[in-house]
Amino acid sequence: MTTFDRRMMLRGGAAFAVSAAGFLRSSRTRAQANPAPEVQALLFDVFGTVVDWRNGVAREAERVLKPLGYSLDWLAFADAWRAEYQPGMEEVRSGRQPFAKLDILHRRMLDKIKPRFGLEKLDEATQAELNLAWHRLDAWPDVGPGFARLRTRLMLCPCSNGNIALMADIGRRNDLRWHAILGSEIAGDFKPKPRVYLASAEALNLKPNQCMMVAAHSGDLAAAARQGLRTGHVGRPGEGGPGTGESAPKGTFDVVAKDFVDFAAKMGT
Repeated sequence: MTTFDRRMMLRGGAAFAVSAAGFLRSSRTRAQANPAPEVQALLFDVFGTVVDWRNGVAREAERVLKPLGYSLDWLAFADAWRAEYQPGMEEVRSGRQPFAKLDILHRRMLDKIKPRFGLEKLDEATQAELNLAWHRLDAWPDVGPGFARLRTRLMLCPCSNGNIALMADIGRRNDLRWHAILGSEIAGDFKPKPRVYLASAEALNLKPNQCMMVAAHSGDLAAAARQGLRTGHVGRPGEGGPGTGESAPKGTFDVVAKDFVDFAAKMGT
């Protein structure tokens, strides 16, 4: 055998070893034991966990309002609108107001913040278009590859405070291919009320422990756990801007992941 042949074999063997090592590492990542084999459906929080609400609303507000001559701090506008989210839903959760889907509540929230941004003179058509900003949010980059792995074995369904039309539009925009749209509108209430989690499980003919609530918000997961659902935390540091969001959970949950690719691996998919 020539020196050239021996060198080629050595180099080929080294390349094979590197390739094999990479394959084994990949296999180990994908072959993690499923920590919740009874789970058949994943129920997702959507705003913040699956989609980037802050940058999406800021982008859409600029798209709608800038051609009309408005110049705002677009991120501050998104933050102000989102700040009305929990107070608006609490009016329903407390019984002070009858249930109304989130599209309607978002429109009421917009009315509250318009004076702060000099938007009192907006016509109705422009306000309706602006309200659709919440339908046009983009998924975080890890969602596509993570969901592609998860859907091979599990049903993927939003359990969001967003209404059905809103979730359908977000799903279509981001190719999420929900298996069903669950959450507030089928329950007639808003998270973290128990009925929202339980109605979602019932709609799938599943027991609570056959569903896993997946969220970047520990309070949402803790509420779901109290109703018997399994829980998965996905980190979203910076969700609402610098210094916001949860990179780690505030509590103990069944699965804790840094993103949806990591979550898919930890679910054994």
